[in-house]
Order: sequence, then structure tokens, then C-alpha cells
Amino acid sequence: MDTDAQLTERDPSPTPDKGPEQGSRFARFLTRAARLRHRPVTLFALCLTFALVLSAVVAQPFLIPSSSMENTLQIGDRVLVNKLAYRFGSDPARGEVVVFDGTGSFVHREQGENPVTGLVRGAGAALGLARPAETDYVKRVIGIGGDHVTCCDRRGRIEVNGEPVSEGYLHPGDAPSSVEFDIVVPEGKLWVMGDHRAKSSDSRDHLGQPGGGTVPVDKVIGRAELITWPVGRWRTIDTPGSFDRIPAAAGPHG
Repeated sequence: MDTDAQLTERDPSPTPDKGPEQGSRFARFLTRAARLRHRPVTLFALCLTFALVLSAVVAQPFLIPSSSMENTLQIGDRVLVNKLAYRFGSDPARGEVVVFDGTGSFVHREQGENPVTGLVRGAGAALGLARPAETDYVKRVIGIGGDHVTCCDRRGRIEVNGEPVSEGYLHPGDAPSSVEFDIVVPEGKLWVMGDHRAKSSDSRDHLGQPGGGTVPVDKVIGRAELITWPVGRWRTIDTPGSFDRIPAAAGPHG
């Protein structure tokens, strides 16, 4: 065999053309996914990051830490909080159960916490695995901006804009309120109360503080819509129809 023939035979063959599947994005995705199967730590980190982003933007599991919303919500329940409920022009409505940051309304002091502990707790709370921040509350909206909310009428009921509210969700044996109050809710604020009135620290307990017990709408984290855990308590959190009868506020002065 001559020298030219030897060189020809030893030359590497040209790179074959990529087929449509070999060069597709889907094929590359499958290749990367196959590699990740052998990297459990990387896969876990990606899943955790995705869950945290989803919790921060769309929907967050929220661990119920107290009995203030019994029997609607019980200690240890995990509820799914819709964070998009009020992002596009909608405001909380009467009767809805909301989660909010009570800083400046229910909490008027600095909450000291070790930064590392706070980071771990925050991540756990975002996944519904740990107690929420001490400044986070879950309550039911009773009055919105402009509403005249009073307690109580001759039958012991709360009135909103002169209409008594039938509160079938109250904890058995609880009165609508053991504290009398008469307030016009400022615009952009909410009057909120727990369903277990005898065990709830809510708007009534902060009447003499800055804000008068009302919660700014922009402090609402989202609307509680579904009990996801335990399985035996899986259900939606509905808005009572009794609030449909409440008339619109008469004006800025009730």
C-alpha cells in the first residue's frame, strides 16, 4: 500500500451531520435530565429552589400555629395561601380568610432573631414545614374600607353598615365578641377577627394602638383557600354567604 493510501485510511472520518432528534432542544433536555439522575444533591437543590420560588410568588403553604381560627382552622393544619388573589386590582372581601403581616398594626416592636436561624425558619415556613414568622397572622375579614362595624346589637350580633352578620363559622359556645366596639374602617384598611373569638387576639385587642386595630390592605400576604393537610381535613375555605347581604358603606363617616 502506498503512502497516499495509508494517509487516506488513517484520516479521521468527517463528523456526521446531526439528525433532527440529535440536535433538538428536547434531546438535550433528556440528556441533562439523565445526568441529573446521578446527581441527587443537585436535583434536590433544583426542586427546593423551584418550590421556594413558587411559594414566594404564587402560592404558599401556611402552618396554622394557634387555635384563634377554630373550628375553621385547627392547630397543625396546612393551608394553601393564594398570593396572586389580590395582585391584579382585587382587594380582600368581607368574609374571606387572609394571611397578613401584622407589623405596624398588630406588632409594634422589633422582632429579634438570629440571622441564620431566621433564614432556616423562613425557608421551613415557606414550605409549610415550620411555624410562620411571629408577625404573620391568619384572620377573617369582617369590615373593609369605609365600613361601619359595631358590636353588639340587642341579640349580641356584630353589625356591618347596620346589617347584623350571621356568623355560623364561630367556635361553638363563643359569643361574637365580649368587647364592645364601634369603628369606621379607614380606606385601604381591614377589620379582622378570629373565628374562635374567646381565643383570638385580633383587631379588638389593638383599638388603642396606632392604626386602631385595622390592617393595611398592602400588608395582606394572600387569601387562604384550601386545607391541604392533614388529608382527613382536606377542604376548601369558603366565604360565608351571610356577607352578601351587607350593604355598601354609606360614606367616609359611616
